[in-house]
Amino acid sequence: MLLVLLLALAAVLLGSRSTSVAGPSASLSPRAGSPAAADAPGATTRIEHVDGPGAARLLARTNLTVLDLRTPAEYAAGHLDGARLIDYNSPRFAEELARLDRAQPYLIHCASGRRSTAALETFRQLGFKHIIHLDGGLRAWQAAGNPVVK
Repeated sequence: MLLVLLLALAAVLLGSRSTSVAGPSASLSPRAGSPAAADAPGATTRIEHVDGPGAARLLARTNLTVLDLRTPAEYAAGHLDGARLIDYNSPRFAEELARLDRAQPYLIHCASGRRSTAALETFRQLGFKHIIHLDGGLRAWQAAGNPVVK
């Protein structure tokens, strides 16, 4: 419990930060702003990191799709209202992600942030444009006093 509180405190102190993840051939891809840049193989995926309070503020002012990467049992025990379940441990995980609109931004999370952090590479490989990662996962969301539904 102390570790969760320390992680939540660290997330609050760090606030929201943004990084980009480029593919292996990013140095060879077209210049930003060129017509082919957005669709080039190895194009950059924008990864933004938010803490529990930051995610709540973001969801209050936008219409983001939330992807819950936990197991069906974890999801049934409580999840963010309106979240879509895509189990990271499923053998069909990448296939299910591939059905999504890659141009749309998504807020992703798991229980603690471990699985969703590992999933960032799959989102990049599939060419998603903007992923917002809930650092600390559902635990950080709840530690900030945010609600879950069953």
